[in-house]
Amino acid sequence: MLFNSLHFLIFFPVVANAFFVLPDRWRGMLLLIASYYFYMCWRPPYIVVIIFITMLDYFAGIMIERATDPRAKQFFLGLSLCGNLGLLLVFKYFNFLAGSLNQGLQSFDVAHHVPLLKVVLPIGLSFHTFQAISYTIEVYRGRVPAERNLLDYALYVSFFPQMVAGPIERPYHLLPQFKTRKRVEFAAVRSGLELALWGFFKKVVIADRLAAMVGSVYAAPHKFNGGVLTLATVLFTIQIYCDFSGYSDIAIGCARVMGFELMTNFRQPYFAQSIEEYWRRWHISLSTWFRDYLYIPLGGNRVSTRQWCTNIMIVFTLSGMWHGANWTYLIWGAMHGVYYLVGRATAPLRSALSRMLGEAYLPRVFEAWRMLFTFALISFAFIMFRAQSFADAMYIYSHFFHFADFHWRNLGQYQVGLEATDLVTSAVMIAIVLIVDWIQMTGNDIARRTWDIKPVRWVLYYACAYAIVFFGVFEHVEFIYFRF
Repeated sequence: MLFNSLHFLIFFPVVANAFFVLPDRWRGMLLLIASYYFYMCWRPPYIVVIIFITMLDYFAGIMIERATDPRAKQFFLGLSLCGNLGLLLVFKYFNFLAGSLNQGLQSFDVAHHVPLLKVVLPIGLSFHTFQAISYTIEVYRGRVPAERNLLDYALYVSFFPQMVAGPIERPYHLLPQFKTRKRVEFAAVRSGLELALWGFFKKVVIADRLAAMVGSVYAAPHKFNGGVLTLATVLFTIQIYCDFSGYSDIAIGCARVMGFELMTNFRQPYFAQSIEEYWRRWHISLSTWFRDYLYIPLGGNRVSTRQWCTNIMIVFTLSGMWHGANWTYLIWGAMHGVYYLVGRATAPLRSALSRMLGEAYLPRVFEAWRMLFTFALISFAFIMFRAQSFADAMYIYSHFFHFADFHWRNLGQYQVGLEATDLVTSAVMIAIVLIVDWIQMTGNDIARRTWDIKPVRWVLYYACAYAIVFFGVFEHVEFIYFRF
């Protein structure tokens, strides 16, 4: 089931109202049934995967807590890790690894061929497995007790607002919330609906409108000149942010309506002034997951400089692979690893240069320059993320700055699914999102007081709803991160 569908607009009010009408003892069961139904609207048989993950880690957590021998604890933790990562290997990476091996064997004229599996990747599998893994690791570390209530743990794995594309929750944050009594709180309902409405705006008005052009250009990049390729790349950078942060806003907002708080997943990432800061603002639940469960266990920054650099590259490369079974994702992750290391290495030099150029007198100008430069680096790397193949990415990189015969007024002649008027509309809507992000980041007091004026707030509600109805794209475009 997609958030941006009529199905969900009926499903959620029914579930939310039933949740508060039912007695406390039945609410958990209602949410679990609703969550399983939500998932089964995609492919019903694949609910078996969710149930397998749930049962595996539920019993693994109990056995880890009961075990007195450290080796027994390690065994049950290993069982959980192998089960969850094994699912990822089979469904997500087996065909990629087998295909790469077949290509390698073919280059050496070896006739052997590894057969490929005819399976469909379960939607949101990477999110389910990482959330389940965080539970068993935290039980092993002794930070959380093993959950004895199977219903609560099943909800932890499959809570429908965030089960498909996150945020990737931690057990110490989400599990206790299933044990507390929920009451209808007007402030929470209002805040949740506001956030969900804003998420729908970003998704259907901006992301899905831009998807037409980005998809057309990246499906056949050889047909377009550098101007169109550059424009499509910048628009994809905006599209993926509005798409994914829009999903997170809807998920957090819907959960909040029912009294649950999910972790923040985005903090205005395109106002970051460095790649390091960008990763503190982008997909926070994933970046902190890799920090807590991979980077720190590898030694973090408590190792030699050479080992630290290796750790950084391992984390970023694996985070790239987490996104998809393709060399382009791996390279995208590695590019960010290189960005991060180069940024750290050149930080003293860049600071000294900024002082020499008079940053103290024009601090806002230098901040804007760093934001634009960071955005350019992010967009440049996203070419590898979005391209359908390494060859397509190389073509785009090699033609990226060829702007001959390009003018935005003639955009329609390129047949990219976006006319010049659509581009102007999109630019206005993008500007609105950036202004709101800036206000949220700076905590503008005037904007906050203005928002507290009820008539003003309702005018903005209607304006947002109007934009969704009359400028939104309603073609059931799935969220980009569903495929991960």
